[in-house]
Amino acid sequence: MAEAERIIGTPEVGDDAQPEPAEPKGHRRIVALLVVALLAYVLDLGSKMLVVAKLEHQPPIEIIGDLLRFEAVRNPGAAFGFGEAFTIIFTCIAASVIVVIVRLARKLYSLPWAIALGLLLGGALGNLTDRIFRSPGVFRGAVVDFIAPSHFAVFNLADSAIVCGGILIVLLSFKGLDPDGTVHKD
Repeated sequence: MAEAERIIGTPEVGDDAQPEPAEPKGHRRIVALLVVALLAYVLDLGSKMLVVAKLEHQPPIEIIGDLLRFEAVRNPGAAFGFGEAFTIIFTCIAASVIVVIVRLARKLYSLPWAIALGLLLGGALGNLTDRIFRSPGVFRGAVVDFIAPSHFAVFNLADSAIVCGGILIVLLSFKGLDPDGTVHKD
């Protein structure tokens, strides 16, 4: 085949170079998101199961003197115990967050965003699991909280994952990094 007629990017017959198989864009980022979400979810679920089995109806365990203790608390409300009458609304919000993250994952090409969204997804799933499966009933369940710093609200690992994911998203936004991997200067 004449050089002028050769289609750009196609190897000539006899070329030793084999084209590399194309991996779908963003595939690794979605895997990272799912791994981080699964890790956050499993750690949260496991810690709550341990707390319910060993710490509930027991005196608090002091970890660092008066600064930090583990204390089993059932929280039907949102952060800091606010909104106990709105448990079903918090359940709907958590479910909505999960749907938004899953939809956004298709356009995800940034590893830092994958980590941030994975933390949010794992944390939302952890607290949503409590809202669905714990007493007093479906979509009205109380979240198990147990990390109790002095002079602060009692929280759990799902809450920590959500806060860390949120802080990372704010930092990424300030740096101008979008979930699709582009950087903008505003």
